[in-house]
Amino acid sequence: MRKLIGAGLVIAALAAAPAYASECPALHSQVMAQTGNRFDAASHTAKALAAQGDKLHKDGKHAESVKKYEEAAKAAGLTLTRKK
Repeated sequence: MRKLIGAGLVIAALAAAPAYASECPALHSQVMAQTGNRFDAASHTAKALAAQGDKLHKDGKHAESVKKYEEAAKAAGLTLTRKK
């Protein structure tokens, strides 16, 4: 029974990874588009956090990347559209 539950958790985690992976570029684009013409400190912070999110995405750390994009949006007062 434990093996079955463990296998189910592994399968669920593997199934969720591609969803996060495809969401990262969309979130990055949203942050960059919404801060592109702004030159205030909040936008600068958001762009730096988005760059960190992009690196995490490229390193395969998609859940961490999504969190970084959410942090970037919060820093600049942005609203991101997430996949459900």
